[in-house]
Amino acid sequence: MSAHSPDLPITADTVPGRRGALTASSSQAAPTTNRPTGGKLTLSSTERTRHRRYRHLGRTDRQALYAVLEAGLVAHLGVITGGWPMVVPTCYGFTADTLYLHGSVASQSLNTAGAPVCVTITLTDGLVLARSVFEHTINYRSAMIYGQPRLVTAPAERLAGLRCITGHVAPGQWDYARQPSRKELAAVRLLALSLDEASVKIRTGPPDDGDGPDAALGLWAGELPLVTTWEQPVPDPALPPGIPVPAHIRSRAASQGRGKVISSS
Repeated sequence: MSAHSPDLPITADTVPGRRGALTASSSQAAPTTNRPTGGKLTLSSTERTRHRRYRHLGRTDRQALYAVLEAGLVAHLGVITGGWPMVVPTCYGFTADTLYLHGSVASQSLNTAGAPVCVTITLTDGLVLARSVFEHTINYRSAMIYGQPRLVTAPAERLAGLRCITGHVAPGQWDYARQPSRKELAAVRLLALSLDEASVKIRTGPPDDGDGPDAALGLWAGELPLVTTWEQPVPDPALPPGIPVPAHIRSRAASQGRGKVISSS
C-alpha cells in the first residue's frame, strides 16, 4: 500500500414529565446546527499543520474542516498520560471555533487540560484499487486538530457544550430525552479545544497509475466506494406498546447517513 493514506444558564426548572432534568434559557440556547458560518476563513498554517507530502490533497479553507467535522461521529483523542501515548475514540461536538469532547471524570485521557493533544477525525470513502499493489490507497477525508484543551467548569458552558455534542451525534435528542441532572453533570468532564490549529486532507478519484507502464498489464483498476447509511430504528425490548419512533429519528433513518463525499475541487 502506498503512503497516499491518509451559554446556557442552569436553572432549577425541570422539563415537564422529565424528573431531575436541567433546562436552559431559550434566549441563550446552543446552536441548532453544526454547520458554522463564523470563525476565520482560512485554516492556520503552522509547523504542525503545514502540508509537506501530497500537498495537492490539502485543504486550506475552514469550511473544509467544518465539512469533515459535520460528517464524522467519532474523533480520536491522542494524549500522553503517565509518560505513554494513548489514543481514545470519543464522540464530539463543535462550534465555529471550538471542539467539545466529554467523558467520565475518572477518564485518564480527559485529565489532560492544558497539555498538548492531537484530535483526528477520519472518514473512509472507498478503496482505490490500482494495477500494482504499491499504488493501492483509499479515498478519505481527514482532519487533525492540535492544541491544549481547557477544562470547562462554568455551568453555562458545560451545559452548552454537552448540548452541542448531543446535537451533533443525535440531532433532536436533547429536546426529546430527559436532560442531565446535577448529579449526572458532576460525573462528566468536558474539554474545549480551539480549532485555531487544524489541518485537513481529502483524497478522491481513481488510481494514479492510469498513465504509467502498468496500464499495459490489462488489469482492472478503479474505485470501490464505501457509503455509510442509517438503518431502520430497532426499539428497546423494554418499551411498552404504543410508543412511536420520534419524528427526528425517523427522519434520520430515512437519510443517507454521513457518507456524502466532498468534491475534490
